[in-house]
Amino acid sequence: MTHITPKSREEVPDLAPMLQMVEASMGFLPASMMTMAHWPDLTQAFGGLGATILNTGELDPGLKQLIAFAVSNAAGCRYCQAHTAKSAQKNAVSEDKIQAVFEFERSDFFSDREKAALRVAVHAGMVPNAVEPEHMSELSNHFSDKQAVEIVAVISLFGFLNRWNDTMATTLESAPKRFAADQLASQGWVPGKHE
Repeated sequence: MTHITPKSREEVPDLAPMLQMVEASMGFLPASMMTMAHWPDLTQAFGGLGATILNTGELDPGLKQLIAFAVSNAAGCRYCQAHTAKSAQKNAVSEDKIQAVFEFERSDFFSDREKAALRVAVHAGMVPNAVEPEHMSELSNHFSDKQAVEIVAVISLFGFLNRWNDTMATTLESAPKRFAADQLASQGWVPGKHE
């Protein structure tokens, strides 16, 4: 059960344009943003940052969601795992590939390029951060400096979200919850505190 009750749309009319944009992009309105809405300036700033990181740049949006899924898995945030798995599927990543993220190092679903990005994501999601120089060196073999910045930006965005949602025990919305229950249960996914 969530620790802070999310605001309703009616309570934050100034956020309407952003909330409509987020809902159109994701297919639902995340409870995490409505909890942030207790501080509307934070919601506006975070929404802009998230839109820039996830919706612009050179990297494929599906890869960005796989990176977000991998870092959220390493951090243990069930809420973000469900969101990013569903968003990966929405961005044309196959369900087989989404399930294989848990074992990407041994999976033929991933190229060496994708593995380099996912390896950095997994190690960045650990506490303490376990990214080593060789991880970044391998990343630079496959990605430009700008693309590497995009990868680290996705990881960092979800570092914030992983901490936010696990601390708040944000209630998971029905669409990502259903998807995760159907697609990730074989990997041990359960909603946990995000029930």
